[in-house]
Formats: sequence, C-alpha cells, structure tokens
Amino acid sequence: MKVVKDKYRGQPVYHRVMRELVLAAEYRGLTTYQDIAVIMGLPQQGSHMGRETGHLLGEISEDEVLAGRPMLSAVAVGASGKPGAGFFEFARKLGRLEPGMDELEYWERERQAVYEVWRRPLAK
Repeated sequence: MKVVKDKYRGQPVYHRVMRELVLAAEYRGLTTYQDIAVIMGLPQQGSHMGRETGHLLGEISEDEVLAGRPMLSAVAVGASGKPGAGFFEFARKLGRLEPGMDELEYWERERQAVYEVWRRPLAK
C-alpha cells in the first residue's frame, strides 16, 4: 500500500535522483540533500527544498520497499552527515523503524543493507 502520493514518479527527475542514490550506494558512499536539490533544480536550503526533496526521497524509498529492497534514501544525508528527522518518521510509517529502536542503529543497518543490494560487482 502506497503512503506517498505520486508527484515525481515517472518523471525524469525521479530517475535522475534515483541514479544519484544508486551511484552513492554502489560506491558505499553518501549523497546530500543539497546535491539532490541541485538535481531537482531547487534552492539548496529552505523549507521548500526540504519538503520537495523529502517527498521525492519518500517516493523512491517507498517504491524500493514495495520491491522488497531497503530504503534507498538511507544514503542521503544533511550537512550533519546523518539523515534528517523525516527519514526516521518515514521509516516508522513504513513499519521499518519500530518504537524503541535506536534511530542511528537503524540507519546504520538500513544503509548497510542498501550497500549490499546495490554493491558493484567485482571485476573478474
């Protein structure tokens, strides 16, 4: 069951941001909300930026979870180097972060699961 209303699904920007997240995951790295805002053509700060990047990351992560994969947005972080509160709130809505679970431990496990799913194959 979808929680996030369609806004960016099927649009080129959805696929561009998805590509950014997958690339970060393939290299076991991170990307920032500011990088995502640039891809989306948004200002790099402010409530509009936060709302729109959060919505798109929610669509992508929801689609990934419905496909049986971890939340791809686990590789997106703010200036602090950690995900924002919206990441954890959304994980709760999806039933992935249960009450009482440590948020940072959850993020670490989810991020490692993303890295495993999207890891680059080793050259033979």
